[in-house]
Amino acid sequence: MNVFKQVARKGKLTLGLVFPIEAYQGSIAKMEHQEQLAKRAEELGFKALWFRDVPFHDPTFGDAGQLYDPWIYMTHIMNQTEKIALATGSIILPLRHPVHTAKSLASLQVLSKGRVLMGVASGDRPNEYPAFQKNLNQKSQLFRDSFGYVKALQADFPRYYSPDFGELNGSIDLVPKYESQTPLFITGHSGQSLDWIAEHADGWLYYPRDLNFLQQSMQNWQDSLEKTKQPWKPYMQSLYIDLIKDTKAMPKPIHLGFQTGMDYLQSFVKNLENHGVNHVILNLKYSTRPAGEVVEELGELLVPHFA
Repeated sequence: MNVFKQVARKGKLTLGLVFPIEAYQGSIAKMEHQEQLAKRAEELGFKALWFRDVPFHDPTFGDAGQLYDPWIYMTHIMNQTEKIALATGSIILPLRHPVHTAKSLASLQVLSKGRVLMGVASGDRPNEYPAFQKNLNQKSQLFRDSFGYVKALQADFPRYYSPDFGELNGSIDLVPKYESQTPLFITGHSGQSLDWIAEHADGWLYYPRDLNFLQQSMQNWQDSLEKTKQPWKPYMQSLYIDLIKDTKAMPKPIHLGFQTGMDYLQSFVKNLENHGVNHVILNLKYSTRPAGEVVEELGELLVPHFA
């Protein structure tokens, strides 16, 4: 199963949902009816379900994600669905040993028959670093080391040296093996230059910004791909929405997104596609309507335009 092409194609945009698929206040979601909503998202044509990696509940941050460990919860949702892509958004590489990351990834790829895409990041919650005895000032280096280590572990009897995580000398191998390399998407900059991301990642995952910023970001991305002599690679982004019943309602800003009606949402997402965005991850946290109701409306009136 080639979920990469299912989710990202040049000149096209697809839609995904991030867990919790729920409208809730505060940091902690109830995680109710998630299995049913995941199944329904697949039936309606969403191309990916996204899983957060949030080790700790930080009350000052305001969002603990889907609460459960991403690999365990992905396995749970894998068993409730059939073909929709399972994507991490994003695994915090410096706070996990790359051997454990690669082992979990390979295991889930084999068990799911290749449904996994992996977004990776350096983390955005500084007070988590001391809990892992990691130096926040070194997170850029830690990210690069872990990224290279994870990629190396997808080969047979790999050789790789990391001053932070250890050495592979070719005498041991990581199993199980999946038949091909898993696409890795870097979130934000993760302490790296855009040229480094263009050369080493399989795509770029960014945050919602205004269209002028997006246009400049897309140009920078294309410039970096050309500079590093890379083929086309996808650009993806998240988007928080509060979809209200009034289809003609114009947008009002919310955190990392907007409240609006369906007409504007359709035109906005089409504009993202025209700018070159390949996948949009919808987040329903700030919805004023039940998530199930919104998912149905999105599936009926938005998804078919980007299928």
